[in-house]
Amino acid sequence: MVEKNKDSEKHSSDISEEKLNALFELTKSINLNASIDDLLSIYRSILEGTLSIGRLMLLSYDSYWRCILSYGIPTDSMEFAIERAKGYSHLKEITQVDKNSWPEGYDLDIVVPVNHKDDALAYVFIGDLREGLTGAGSAIKHLPYIQTLTNILVVAIENKKLAKEHIHQSMLKHELDLAKEIQSILVPSVLPHTDELDVAAYYLPYHEISGDYYDFIPLNETEFAFCIADVSGKGVAAALLMSNFQASLHAQIEQTSSLTELVTRLNKNVMDTARGESFITFFIAKFNRLTQTLHYVNAGHYPPILFMDNTVNMLKSGGPALGMLPEIPFLKEGIIAVNPPAAFLAYTDGITELENEDQEEYSIDKLRDLFISLTNSGLTSKQINDKISSTLTAYKGRKKYLDDVTLLCIRILKRSQLPLFHQG
Repeated sequence: MVEKNKDSEKHSSDISEEKLNALFELTKSINLNASIDDLLSIYRSILEGTLSIGRLMLLSYDSYWRCILSYGIPTDSMEFAIERAKGYSHLKEITQVDKNSWPEGYDLDIVVPVNHKDDALAYVFIGDLREGLTGAGSAIKHLPYIQTLTNILVVAIENKKLAKEHIHQSMLKHELDLAKEIQSILVPSVLPHTDELDVAAYYLPYHEISGDYYDFIPLNETEFAFCIADVSGKGVAAALLMSNFQASLHAQIEQTSSLTELVTRLNKNVMDTARGESFITFFIAKFNRLTQTLHYVNAGHYPPILFMDNTVNMLKSGGPALGMLPEIPFLKEGIIAVNPPAAFLAYTDGITELENEDQEEYSIDKLRDLFISLTNSGLTSKQINDKISSTLTAYKGRKKYLDDVTLLCIRILKRSQLPLFHQG
């Protein structure tokens, strides 16, 4: 009897030493930044090899409960077992489980919760506490150790997730900064403001990155072009697509005087780049300061407003948005004789589709009427944009903007006085 007790004490001492060594191995591996799979492998070897735990299911919460380690139990009914395990998610203490409620072959005896403050991080379900020299009763005495060990493991895994998420967020921030930098060089930094020509733009992104684009491009001493565009989608992909589009526009506009040919080439470029996953609504116009003639093409964009001689022209002539069809079947170029003073307003759908608290859209009609009123008041292009912006803010009330807001206002004040206008 004495020999048996000595053997028992010796075995217990050996187990205690193995437990300490195992704990050291796990913490050392954590400090060495071992992978989650390696940590789980060490954890399993401790429970199965050192503590003789024959069956185990370790559940961890990551947006939903999932099993990150199991052995000694069937895998074909795991989903059912996880659903069954959720019934124990309120537990704060080590508890016996009802064996009869589990799928066949599970035979789990004990659930060991791992909590952080009031939140459950993980649950360990164990069974088959194998008889050894010390018996199953002694194995149950290891449960506080199992709880501590699991806590160390789960916290290490959570820290790895947080580190990975931090890296992911850092990459997103880098992409965001890159997209913002790309976007900052897309639009002109200086717009003309002379006694002949007054140009101003207003831009309010819904997110930090916008899918809107506007431009003003002096072509030669007598001509300039201007445009506005809106790419479907948001984020880095949209910014990169628009960057490619802007580069293509600037290159192509130097190679052809025909807006119809230009838009046809740009459509091919968008098709090749976006591969049907995005499209761009686009309006471009070219104004000749000598002939006072405006040529334009509207590719699926909301029609800009031209107001002169107390008459409103909605500039609709053109075709479908770019990138929707491999070839544009019908493309019509609009031509208008401009009689200064004249005012032009291009905008994106973030304005006309803005809703108030009664879910009523601001609409093109409201924008047109406001633009006419502001133009007749003799405001500058910047003042017109600012007044439209403040009107939109008042209109939406407590509702949020749901899209980017972009305005491009151009006032042609009088006939050209060549040479080339200066920017100031």
